[in-house]
Amino acid sequence: MYAVVRRYEGVTDPAEAGRQVNEAFLPLLRQVQGFVAYYWVDTGDGGMVSMSVFQDSAGAEESTDRAGEFVRDRLASLLPNPPQVTAGEVVAHS
Repeated sequence: MYAVVRRYEGVTDPAEAGRQVNEAFLPLLRQVQGFVAYYWVDTGDGGMVSMSVFQDSAGAEESTDRAGEFVRDRLASLLPNPPQVTAGEVVAHS
């Protein structure tokens, strides 16, 4: 499995960002081959973190592309700063 973690800073409206992610982005992400799980976390103080898990690196890479497009097209005013993206193979899980 592969995971992608994206950290967003300077989020202007975390509640609205969460609503849009839940209603519009998650359905897109579920269509990606190998989708396993997705989490969107409000860390407080204008920070949010997403974590996507896929069966393989191709799905993880596609999720990064879709996330970038979604943020650009739908969330640019809410997530004004580019995310810090970390990705890699899952080596332990439960």
